[in-house]
Amino acid sequence: MISVSDASDLLLKHRKTRPIIDVPLTDSLGARLAQDIIAKITLPPLAASAMDGYAVKFADVRKAGAKLAVIGESPAGHPFKGEVKSGEAVRIFTGGAVPQGADHIVIQENAKREGDSLTTLFDNDAPRHIRQAGIDFTKGEVLLTQGTVIGPMHIAIAAAANHAVLPIYKRPVVALIANGDELKAPGSKVSDTDIISSNPAGLGALIRLWGGEVMHMGIASDSVEAITDLIHKAKDADIIVPVGGASVGDHDYMQDAFRACGFTSVFEKVAVRPGKPTWFGTLISKSGGKQVVLGLPGNPASATVCAHLFLNILMGSADGLSFAKAKLTKDLSANGPRETYMRALAKLDGTGQLEVTPFPRQDSSLLTPLTKANVLIRLPKEAGPWEAGDVIDVLALGTGPNLI
Repeated sequence: MISVSDASDLLLKHRKTRPIIDVPLTDSLGARLAQDIIAKITLPPLAASAMDGYAVKFADVRKAGAKLAVIGESPAGHPFKGEVKSGEAVRIFTGGAVPQGADHIVIQENAKREGDSLTTLFDNDAPRHIRQAGIDFTKGEVLLTQGTVIGPMHIAIAAAANHAVLPIYKRPVVALIANGDELKAPGSKVSDTDIISSNPAGLGALIRLWGGEVMHMGIASDSVEAITDLIHKAKDADIIVPVGGASVGDHDYMQDAFRACGFTSVFEKVAVRPGKPTWFGTLISKSGGKQVVLGLPGNPASATVCAHLFLNILMGSADGLSFAKAKLTKDLSANGPRETYMRALAKLDGTGQLEVTPFPRQDSSLLTPLTKANVLIRLPKEAGPWEAGDVIDVLALGTGPNLI
């Protein structure tokens, strides 16, 4: 049984290097950037008005009652071609290019216009309302760095910088295999002895959130033959994730099935709670391709926690576990021999300090705490106890409200 840290290191060692492909902006959400993104243009490209009003010389309008002649217009995309001289004004609109000679915008509410004559209504104490060229970014500036997991605003800034496509690492294809005679697909007619198979739905959503593509292989019955059939059908996947069937019971066939298909073990248990049965290895497919296999526990909370600890790294959407610091709101007992991860809710207190409250129910079969949790509290092995006010490590979840 190995530590969480050692398991993470082994996953990084065995992680495949993804090929680089170009994809349209609209297809890049959740993928990982393969190269830095450099601005092709400057934004804004020239000095632009931040308000609807009149472009003037500030020296002309320091005092209310200044009278100016309106000599033209500068709407966005159609700049005024001339120069603003003393005693003149140009009607301008938000986003319009500021004409040569102007250094201030009198907003339209602060002036009265009669024909081509403009009278200012208030004093002006400083030049205002002009967005200078390049205040957002300049041509040649690095806007996004290699390795960034692409979110909505990354797409927005890439588009603004005149990129139609982005270079990404090809999304890993992850095949999910559930196992158990008791499992039924969501929407099935069930008896009192049946259990709905929820893990593939939840894990599949996480895989997509982390930039992967999902192959749902279905539910294998409790036999080596049924499981091996699904393994063979998953030959095009980069990563196979079997869920459940890896304990020490008489009806746990998952690892036997993978061994029959050529599986080589890297580790078989992790000193973590929940999730000790997590296992990992490599598999040479019938087509000769090398796949990696990450076995997750069948209990829903265990599967979700271990996906955050290990699958996220194996997929390439994280390079290790990144913890924040938070202040406990209640006491916690000393921890035992396994590193423990507790579902919890983190939020900012009145001083801006991150505080965290563990949920009272931590059983590995429970899904409801995960609908409210946004972090996992990390308890090192053989550590504690902790008192309210102690600062502790927390790991952000890719689920739940108010992500930190």
